[in-house]
Amino acid sequence: MKKNLITIVIAAVLVVIFALLLFTFQVRQSEVAVLTTFGKPAANNLDQPNLYFKWPWPIQQVYRFDQRVQNFEDKYSENLTADNTMLLTSVYVGWKISDAKEFFPKFAGGSVEAAQRQLETMLRSAKAAVIGKHNLSDFVNANPKQLKLESIEDEIKAAVQGELASQNYGISIDFLGIKKLGLPESVTQTVFDRMKSERTVLISEAQFKGEAEATKIKSAAERQAADVIANAQADATRIEGAGVAEAAKTLSVFQQNPELAIFQLQLQALKNSLNQKSTLIFDERTPPFSLFQNLPANTQTK
Repeated sequence: MKKNLITIVIAAVLVVIFALLLFTFQVRQSEVAVLTTFGKPAANNLDQPNLYFKWPWPIQQVYRFDQRVQNFEDKYSENLTADNTMLLTSVYVGWKISDAKEFFPKFAGGSVEAAQRQLETMLRSAKAAVIGKHNLSDFVNANPKQLKLESIEDEIKAAVQGELASQNYGISIDFLGIKKLGLPESVTQTVFDRMKSERTVLISEAQFKGEAEATKIKSAAERQAADVIANAQADATRIEGAGVAEAAKTLSVFQQNPELAIFQLQLQALKNSLNQKSTLIFDERTPPFSLFQNLPANTQTK
């Protein structure tokens, strides 16, 4: 009896497990699922991790897709720029399934490989169209400010995303960028010559700006020096004029009394001779030492 009970319990557990496997399914954190009823997708995507109920096959069937970002790199291919230069490019893309309900019927059984092949075809077309609108200088330039790589990447991404949206593929582009740029050997020298020419122009512009700045500084210095000299000359003229005016006043007095003028000059000469302590040997008859003649008897001369 006890043995039969154990058998019944095990059988019941197996039935429950089988029922769970048959009537439920689980969606994981990184997955999105599409539940079809007689081959037609249900109304909503099942993108939240949980345990869901379903009818067994062939009534309903579950298709799971990885909703994480998937990436690939397209082939290194040639495209003509707007100035008819052949350019080699390679682009990397990150994409993911944004709407599994739309994605599932567009590709047989929701094939990710088929979706990526379709995406590569659209990328080649968009890349050729965008590159054809830009000159080579937008991709390769001696002046970094004239490069437009980010703008070109955005244009390619917008073109591919617009095509995906118009076709309702249920795919979105998460990121896109240019990975490699190259030039065919036949045009490499031409491009190098063009880059050299552009660099020469930049050097000439830098030299011109430097010379102009040097001229400006030199002119300012010369102007300042001229102002200083002019001010100094004006001060000298003013001082000289004041001296001449003062001398003119003294001259009129001396003209009225020549002897006073001679006496004044002799005193000044004598003062200059006695600026330092010294012993003088002189002839009292020689000016200005003639002033020592007729001095009082008690005066001593050294």
